[in-house]
Amino acid sequence: MALAALRGDKTVAELARLFDVPPNQITDWKTHLLERSSQVLGDSRTKAQSPDTTAMGLKIADLALKNDFLETVLTKAGMLSARR
Repeated sequence: MALAALRGDKTVAELARLFDVPPNQITDWKTHLLERSSQVLGDSRTKAQSPDTTAMGLKIADLALKNDFLETVLTKAGMLSARR
């Protein structure tokens, strides 16, 4: 969603309605992505991490985002009765 917000095809409000998340959450994710993009993209001026640590961090963030999205969708569909 942060990438979609950066792309600018839709407004933050439109993305919030589409994905059923608060607009400020998307703004926070977008800000976080911008602040840490050099780490993610491997800016040579930053302190280098081992590739395994970077890859694992990206995978964890991706899976956490997908889990949050699925939890929201399943709860709305009535297939998930309570938050864990």
